[in-house]
Amino acid sequence: MLPQPRPAARRPLAAVALLALAVPLTACGSAGTGTGAGDARAAISANQGSGSATPSAPASSSAPPKPTKVLMPTGPATQFSKARDTSAGPILMTTLAGPKSGVSGKVWVWLPPQYNDPKYANTGFPVLTLYAGGQSAGYNTWTDNQLPIQEIDQQMVTQGKAHPFIMIMPVQNLDSNEAKALECADIPGQPKIGTWMSQDIPDFVRANFRTLKGRDGWAVMGASTGAFCSAKLALQHPDVFKAAVPIDGYWNPDSPLWKGHEQERLANSPDQLIGTGTADVRMLATAGGANGYETKLVKNWIAKAKAPTTVEYYEQPGGKHLTSDFKKMIPTTLEWLTANTAGPEAD
Repeated sequence: MLPQPRPAARRPLAAVALLALAVPLTACGSAGTGTGAGDARAAISANQGSGSATPSAPASSSAPPKPTKVLMPTGPATQFSKARDTSAGPILMTTLAGPKSGVSGKVWVWLPPQYNDPKYANTGFPVLTLYAGGQSAGYNTWTDNQLPIQEIDQQMVTQGKAHPFIMIMPVQNLDSNEAKALECADIPGQPKIGTWMSQDIPDFVRANFRTLKGRDGWAVMGASTGAFCSAKLALQHPDVFKAAVPIDGYWNPDSPLWKGHEQERLANSPDQLIGTGTADVRMLATAGGANGYETKLVKNWIAKAKAPTTVEYYEQPGGKHLTSDFKKMIPTTLEWLTANTAGPEAD
């Protein structure tokens, strides 16, 4: 079993405001050549016996089966190509044709080094899906050295400060034209990118990798436009995601494609969803301290949160709406995610 990283302490961060602004949670969720990912996948099989008209008495020594925590890959296995190498291992890439959405788009994957270590062959890992800023059509900035979250994660794992997350990095749009922004939603008459993100991608992950049963090991994070997506997806799908980190986000859908569909637009608005009190999720919302407009926007949004949703606030001292400042927040966000999601488990 992979040793559990020690939980991230909820200690005050220097020169940082970290405020709980909602009621605490109540108790009551491209095809290419194959690479190393294939070595890590395993098929599962189950034998079902035929029923009997007269059930036999159970053996007195038999015990109920032990509940399992790990979900082994369900298949079918995907073929991956290598996008690039990092000091923490390769980033893989494929094109996912979503059977539920009908959407086809690129997805990048990074597996922590522990995943392919034979010692952890029966260990399930938490999953972090990362969304980029901008249009993110054909690219995802979490896959390049502008946001080296993979290397930082491994450094923090060795320090006992972070989980070794499986990282999933999809595209967010199918066209670079901002007038065709899909805003991570099923806009009427447009490709169902919302279904692709919330159903096809999690199904793809479970088909290929050892994960944890239930939602406790699933989180989303994104910056700018990606913050909008991560907040929206978590609030709409608390059965899939337990936690979200929207970094310097906005909350009001404004794509021209919503014209004539105001009711659907509002149903996909984080500004509306945050106050419904229907999503049992945890979030950390950030803002750059050098941007007064942004800090006000984020704080006003957090103030609308209703239980069981909880939102904490992190203000980056002197931070601006820049990728270079998003990079500086990676350790803080990984530490928070580790404290708010389940870590690796073995049966």
